[in-house]
Amino acid sequence: MKTRIYSKALLALSLLGLTACSQDSGDIRPADGQYPMRFNFSMPGQTKATETAFENGDKVGMYVCETLKPLEIGGNTVNNELITFNGSAWTSSKNLYWDDGNFNAFAYYPYNSDVNSIKDYPFEVKLDQNAPATESSLSGFEASDFLFSSAKNIVASNNPIDMKFRHIMSRVTIRLIKGEDFEGDLPETAVVYIHNTVTSATIDLSAGVATPLSRGLRKTVRARREAADTYTAIMVPQRLDNRVPLIEVIMNGVSYLYESKFQFKPGVHHLVNLTVDKNPEQIKIEIGGEIVNWN
Repeated sequence: MKTRIYSKALLALSLLGLTACSQDSGDIRPADGQYPMRFNFSMPGQTKATETAFENGDKVGMYVCETLKPLEIGGNTVNNELITFNGSAWTSSKNLYWDDGNFNAFAYYPYNSDVNSIKDYPFEVKLDQNAPATESSLSGFEASDFLFSSAKNIVASNNPIDMKFRHIMSRVTIRLIKGEDFEGDLPETAVVYIHNTVTSATIDLSAGVATPLSRGLRKTVRARREAADTYTAIMVPQRLDNRVPLIEVIMNGVSYLYESKFQFKPGVHHLVNLTVDKNPEQIKIEIGGEIVNWN
């Protein structure tokens, strides 16, 4: 990210009235007395993923429905509205206002214009999370970090609604440690992979729960390099009940492979220390702490 900004931004939106609340309807001047929809969005901890804040061009998807009605793919008060951050404020393509009654609001990131299911929204973490961001796409790491927020029983008010995002995927960070008999310094060109995990999931956009595909293929994810000795990746929450080749470090053409069981917990950042010795077969691992709502 190029620009750092405060991670809690005010979202001010306007509504058209219930007769024009579909995603495809045009703007209509609201009736007198309606309150504009306003939200305070904040990130888990202080940021999304490992970046410090929202930046210009970030896009969030927004749903609002009546409290006594379930969230549906369409026909809600607000349907997958694109909310874009311009560097100082959030804007939508329509004016959004509260009507009388009670409402539930749901937001997710990253935005997708083609949502075809509320209960089983398909999502896949990127296989190369070391891939950098471009002008038109997020980095492989950030595009894998699905965030969710909700607020319940909202009534019309001039006060903004607080909505705090949370991570629903799992994260693992691997720190490489030089063993006693490792000759020289650890190279800064290591490549770290996480093997044998399901990378596809379905997400319930009304609850913020990710479920790995029951018949999903087990694939390999390349971790993002954060520092000379630190690598990190976003994973679909899942439990590996059988011992499998899990973490591989390739340095100077030599492969260090660690086999293990593991549980990638939803919303949890797992910290792993990997000690590398001269003999690739003597790799040692220490499962460290767990961080919830990581920065």
